[in-house]
Amino acid sequence: MLFTLPDFTKRQWLTLVVFGVADFCNAICVSLQAPFYPKEAERKGATATEYGLVFGIFELVVFLVSPFYGQNLNRIGPKFLFNGGIFTVGTCAILFGLLDKVEGHYPFIILSFLIRIIEAMGNAAFLTASFAIIAKEFPDNVATTFASLETFFGLGLIVGPTVGGALYEMGGYTTPFAVLGSALFLSAIMTAFVLPPNGEAEVNTKEGASLFKVLKIPGVLLASCSIIVTSMSIGFLQATLEPHLRQFSLSPVVLGLMFVINGGTYALTAPFYGWLCDKKVLPKVITVMGCISIIIGFSMVGPAPFFPGSTVLWVCIVGLVFHGLGIAAQLVASFTDALRTCVAHGFPNNLETYGLISGLWTSTFALGAFIGPSLAGILYDHMGFRNGTMVVVGLNAIVGIVVVIFICCAKRTPAYKEVVTQEDLKSNMSLTDSGSHLLSNGHHTPSGRANSVAIERPPGMNGIITCNSYKNRHGTWHMKDTGAVLIGPYSSSYGSLESRGFLESLA
Repeated sequence: MLFTLPDFTKRQWLTLVVFGVADFCNAICVSLQAPFYPKEAERKGATATEYGLVFGIFELVVFLVSPFYGQNLNRIGPKFLFNGGIFTVGTCAILFGLLDKVEGHYPFIILSFLIRIIEAMGNAAFLTASFAIIAKEFPDNVATTFASLETFFGLGLIVGPTVGGALYEMGGYTTPFAVLGSALFLSAIMTAFVLPPNGEAEVNTKEGASLFKVLKIPGVLLASCSIIVTSMSIGFLQATLEPHLRQFSLSPVVLGLMFVINGGTYALTAPFYGWLCDKKVLPKVITVMGCISIIIGFSMVGPAPFFPGSTVLWVCIVGLVFHGLGIAAQLVASFTDALRTCVAHGFPNNLETYGLISGLWTSTFALGAFIGPSLAGILYDHMGFRNGTMVVVGLNAIVGIVVVIFICCAKRTPAYKEVVTQEDLKSNMSLTDSGSHLLSNGHHTPSGRANSVAIERPPGMNGIITCNSYKNRHGTWHMKDTGAVLIGPYSSSYGSLESRGFLESLA
């Protein structure tokens, strides 16, 4: 089957374009200080430990606040949270560019921490809201659109240090922050006009879902573990790849390109894995593929201690390509899998659940990104790079094996399930004198038996919700207004209806 563009509406295309621009600019603002902030910090008297923590605190704050945003997304409002996050990151980017005007060691470091903490809160709000809006606005192509936005974000992380360094050379420390922070403001204005309105609050939130309830589901817990070990592998290489490659005496340009290989591969291949998920390939199968790719990649970058010989540059490059393929597969599949699994276990197919999973994804990724570099430094000092990579290989092997066991042992969802509704019971009581009544398929059945309806849907899904936009959440197919019907195969993309022709025939 050929890779074809999805049939989006005009508003969906506009939403996707604006989201891509916002993700790209946001990633640039988050990452642009890497090439020149350490130099400025040292000029103010800061140590490597101090300005290293300025970078590390960012991921820690994202980890802590993302679940809060996800759980309260419906109350705050996704559009407000999205735009508020962009404005916060843009403001903090500009303020960070004014730090060179601050005199004194401690005022500089304290303000650096405060700005990065607030920036992290804005970034967490932006990411959590964007993932949830994608799940709501693109119900039939969640994985594809999620992966596409991850591509823009990954490209922003690559371009950020490059553009930041160029603007720094042209206009000094303040210039890159002022220029790119302003660009992020403009993208926020675009989203204010293009994004659909929040609409009314969701109705099917009788019980507030919590992160702990979600993590009790084995499939979601596995997806979270997959995200953590993947982001740990990224952080491991960020902290240790440069000293590992010093043996080749590479120029700064070539060394910088080495760091782009896995990120570039991730950005290019993420949409393909999203397309696979949307075409009903089990996300857990793609997770296993990702684990295998990361294992191969890390075994080649070292290379692994059980391989004879020393490090070869071209083998290391191929290993980084495999690592990029692996992180693309795992990060895309994990979000898709967690959301589908939650809905299949009875969580409402609405914005509240999308926000909860978005917060979980953002939080667990940040946790791995915080642990990865910290653990990498310890392993590098005590075991060396080649032996240290075996820890990452082992963690991915464990996750991959457990996922395979889960796939083999998971109970298959029955094709059809007989559901007796209250309306059927009342209808049956009124028809007892007639001796028979019709089933949904048009056949007669003896009186005294409730009218049964064959449906096909994941166990625990308590309603049928189609959601091509925020406005139709109270539409015809709302769970409180819907009687049971016979539908064809349910969509794997969170509640959309695929057999529309069959449904129309029932009208």
